[in-house]
Amino acid sequence: MPNTTAQKIFRFAPSPNGYLHLGHAYSALVNFEAARASGGQFLLRIEDIDTARSRPEFEAAIFEDLSWLGLDWQKPVLRQSTRTAAYRAALAQLQAQNLLYPCFCTRQTLAQNTAHLDPDGTAVYAGRCKHLPKAEQVRRMSFEAHALRLDMTRASQSRLIWQDGAQTIPATPEIWGDIILARKDIGTSYHLAVTLDDAAQGVTDVVRGQDLFASTHIHRLLQHLLGLPTPRYQHHALLRDAEGEKLAKSRTSSPLRLWRAEGASSGDVRKMIGLTER
Repeated sequence: MPNTTAQKIFRFAPSPNGYLHLGHAYSALVNFEAARASGGQFLLRIEDIDTARSRPEFEAAIFEDLSWLGLDWQKPVLRQSTRTAAYRAALAQLQAQNLLYPCFCTRQTLAQNTAHLDPDGTAVYAGRCKHLPKAEQVRRMSFEAHALRLDMTRASQSRLIWQDGAQTIPATPEIWGDIILARKDIGTSYHLAVTLDDAAQGVTDVVRGQDLFASTHIHRLLQHLLGLPTPRYQHHALLRDAEGEKLAKSRTSSPLRLWRAEGASSGDVRKMIGLTER
């Protein structure tokens, strides 16, 4: 159930793999203003588990851009790269519940052994490796690259709900299939890391984009399996460009630093994203 602590705790958790754009500004400001209005805390978390794409210059730019917008946050800032022991412990807990299994499938094999599509439009894993004999799993794990998948059939036995604003949402994590929770090159997944980090930081209210709505089904399940509290959720509409596409780093949406270089003020940014000056 949601944390009922008197003080609300909000967070903004960007990845340092590119520059922040207007969509990030909207989410950060909404969280910051909600924390301020409620007398709560605003946290900044750096989600840098993907070390291959994370860059120090992007992290520095995050601090610079948010400060320019007039935001401040609790110190110190949590970085996911310092939390590997916590992620390993959670994986061990799930392994002890017999909920994980190794998957040895290559990209080519996955393309040939998939079922339907998940909410992200990615083919759902058909379970090729799920029923390998235990002895074979152990033998192959010692020398063969693999990922750890959650056995969704075993994991999703309980009826769970979560709050999204005023709505009560039944959790249906099975729409994702047997999701990957860890890889050899990245010791945790986004889903596992964000669930553990929100709990560790005492986050009471998760306010984020509508594109992450479906992911909350997974996060609610992981909270249940790991005995973690469930925050209140609210998923806001996404800012879109002239073609109707959501703003994204992958689409090279205009970064905040470009608006600043062209003379825009933080007040101008607020107006562009539909927020008033405080």
